[in-house]
Amino acid sequence: MATDKELSDFLENVERRAFKQAVYAVRKDEVALDIVQDAMIKLAEKYGHKTVAELPPLFQRILQNTIHDFFRREKVRNTWVTLFSSMGGRNNDDQDEFDLLEAYESEEGSQAAESSATKVEREQTLNMIDKEIQKLPTRQREAFLMRYWQDMDVAETATAMGCSEGSVKTHCSRATHALATALRAKGISL
Repeated sequence: MATDKELSDFLENVERRAFKQAVYAVRKDEVALDIVQDAMIKLAEKYGHKTVAELPPLFQRILQNTIHDFFRREKVRNTWVTLFSSMGGRNNDDQDEFDLLEAYESEEGSQAAESSATKVEREQTLNMIDKEIQKLPTRQREAFLMRYWQDMDVAETATAMGCSEGSVKTHCSRATHALATALRAKGISL
């Protein structure tokens, strides 16, 4: 059984990676944060009594289910909004749009020794990689992120995704080949 400290340490260690994984899935920072928090609460409430070794696959499965639940709710919500908006005839063109570049703040002190050109080049490369990861099919993206971002092994990934180990290997292979091809076409070699 995991102690409160072990559970807290585990959640602290997976928070950033889980957030990035959720952002890739839903493409909205605020929603991704809510999803990660919901997944962490569910893990603590329902599975806090499990051992520390059992927590990573459980958390990944809960996170994936929470993401899928979000999409299900959005589908229902969008159906109702579409139905009601066609009856209202109102126009919402005057709403302010959120601009990420205006709100973006970088962390002070990170990579302080780098030149501006190096920072810009690295940032552009990371943005291209992010965009290519977002273009991957859902299952390939999930497998890729769990294996290479979360450092989960094939068995843990298969358990979290609810598929066979062979499927995980296939999804990861296809994802890495697709990413390598897309990045090579843009002149990036890692």
